[in-house]
Amino acid sequence: MNHPEKKLENHFDELWSLTSGGIAAPKGFQAAGIKANLKQSENSDLALLVVPKGTICSGVFTQSMMKANCIELCQERLKARNGLIRAVLINSGQANACTGEQGIQDNLKITNALSQKLGLSNKEILICSTGVIGVRIPTGNLLRHLDKLIMSLNEICGKDAAKAIMTTDLKEKEISIEANLGNRRVRIGGMAKGSGMIHPNMATMLAYLTCDVKIPKVIWDEIIKDSAQKSFNAITVDGDTSTNDTFLGFCTGEPLEASHIEALKYGVDKVTNYLAKEIARDGEGATSLIEVNVEGCANDDEARLVGRKVCSSSLVKTAIHGCDPNWGRIISAIGNSGVAINPKEVNLWVGEFLILKDGLPVDFDKSACVQYMKETRKNIDVSHNKIGIKIRIGNGIGKGSAWGCDLSKDYITINADYTT
Repeated sequence: MNHPEKKLENHFDELWSLTSGGIAAPKGFQAAGIKANLKQSENSDLALLVVPKGTICSGVFTQSMMKANCIELCQERLKARNGLIRAVLINSGQANACTGEQGIQDNLKITNALSQKLGLSNKEILICSTGVIGVRIPTGNLLRHLDKLIMSLNEICGKDAAKAIMTTDLKEKEISIEANLGNRRVRIGGMAKGSGMIHPNMATMLAYLTCDVKIPKVIWDEIIKDSAQKSFNAITVDGDTSTNDTFLGFCTGEPLEASHIEALKYGVDKVTNYLAKEIARDGEGATSLIEVNVEGCANDDEARLVGRKVCSSSLVKTAIHGCDPNWGRIISAIGNSGVAINPKEVNLWVGEFLILKDGLPVDFDKSACVQYMKETRKNIDVSHNKIGIKIRIGNGIGKGSAWGCDLSKDYITINADYTT
């Protein structure tokens, strides 16, 4: 049986290849990351992304009612400028959430100072924060390091910026890809941070994407929103949505022919999916990445909902950590997803092992399944290992994926001592 959609996806995948540069890979984008003594750590903690004039920015933000001050500032300025943004400053260590009027004034003071040094309007500057909730940004330290930050801007490598936005992350998360679309080379770059408080509803999660083609704002808005739904909104570490969740996508350059828009969308999804999986893989205390693929639902949204429910189940997560193929926990999560399901049409695989067929358990080699789970535990030498769970529910056209991680004792240790 032919699957035209799958063939098209394979064609798009072949178009895109990895390249260097991360968030700074697309033409005209500059990035920097430095240590500004914002937190008690030897790590860098202040990043800057500067984009070309005329760049369109689309943003997706936390749906939490307890939004950080920077979220409201970003939303206001994106609306006021109709997406025409020139720079975003990112500090690590302090969320600057629940800090009242003083926190608001800190944001205004910082962005005003940066706008003057860059020769831009303050409304063209966005600010994002990540770190401990209820703690203000050490404004004095930050302001004293702005000149150094600006002098560190480069168009070659975004790795310094990717490192500077980390908090409890164990490694930086960045990617850049390129493809020949029409008669020119197109690049997409991305970086993200996130390890704990990950359960985005648009995790603390920050993500940024750059692209050197010009897309009409209404189309770019939809591309960024849709890509976030399929990637960052399909991951979970601990079920907690952050006050600061932000995903900003930037596009600029020569217009792209309409016939290449679908290929570009695929490239954007490729970047966001990679970053989302890296966040889940790097979950606090995690030893395993979990990938749940669901098919047969009425629509894609329902499929992703089932997958995310499985990934967020503490019982499933602890079973994965113990390499225990306790499939009853997975079935329980499916049943509690809120999606209408006929139990007689549910099929379940862990890895290649068929465990449930048409709602009934089947014999499988449990010891071999346990061994599979042990061998696919996270390994620094094999970074793309993952435990795969496949679920088929009925014969609908809906399909989707979700990603999470196991729940270990280290997660409790990290978060029990987070501020003390």
